[in-house]
Amino acid sequence: MPAEPRPAQEIDNTFTQKIIKEDNSGWACVIVPDSGEFFGTRKAVKVAGTMDDQEFQATMLPMGDGTHMLPVKAALRKKLGKDLGDEITVRLRQRLS
Repeated sequence: MPAEPRPAQEIDNTFTQKIIKEDNSGWACVIVPDSGEFFGTRKAVKVAGTMDDQEFQATMLPMGDGTHMLPVKAALRKKLGKDLGDEITVRLRQRLS
């Protein structure tokens, strides 16, 4: 039988970063500062929160240097009127299982 999913862990981490194009993947993303230390892992982390007050869920992917990249989907960028180079305020509210 599969393990029961863990309940979401409430967190509160807010930061503002520029949307960049990640070199290896080509994805539009923001770099989450000090994320490896904050989450206690250098592995992928599922999160939920807001980007400029719009709800989102995503998987942060490790960069190998103790930070994670957080993808900013095209549909959300369009809704917010944001593009590469624009700043976005991210509030991480939950760490998902």
